[in-house]
Amino acid sequence: MKALLDNSLSFYQTAINVQARRQELLASNIANADTPHYKARDIDFRSALQGALGHRFGPMALATTSERHVGGGGAAGEGAFERHTGYRTEFQSAVDGNTVNMDVERAAFAENSVHYEASLTFINSLLSGMRRAISGQ
Repeated sequence: MKALLDNSLSFYQTAINVQARRQELLASNIANADTPHYKARDIDFRSALQGALGHRFGPMALATTSERHVGGGGAAGEGAFERHTGYRTEFQSAVDGNTVNMDVERAAFAENSVHYEASLTFINSLLSGMRRAISGQ
C-alpha cells in the first residue's frame, strides 16, 4: 500500500520541488533588480521535471569499486536542477548591466505561484480520495 501511495505522489512531489526551485530563482531576480551586472535566471520547468523523473525512474546508479570514485550525481537536491537553469533573455539593456525586467519577473512569479497551488490542490485531492477509499466510503 505504501508503494502505491509513493508512486501516486512521486510526480506531484517532483513537480513541487521544481516549482519551489523556480520560485527561489524568480524571487532572487526580483530582489536583485537594482544590483549592477546581475543576470536574471530562470529554470526550464519541463526539462527539469523530465530530468528529475528520469533520474528517479531511469537507469540505476553507477556501481563503484572504490571510495575514491566520483559519484554519478543525485536527483532530488537543488543541484539536480542547475543544468536546467539558465539566464533569461535580455529584452532591454540597462546601463548597469542588470538584465532583470520586473514586469517579466512579476508575471513569472505569479504564474509559478498558481502552478504551485494547483499541484498542492492535486495532492490534497489525491490524498482525500485515498483516505475515502481506505475508510470504505
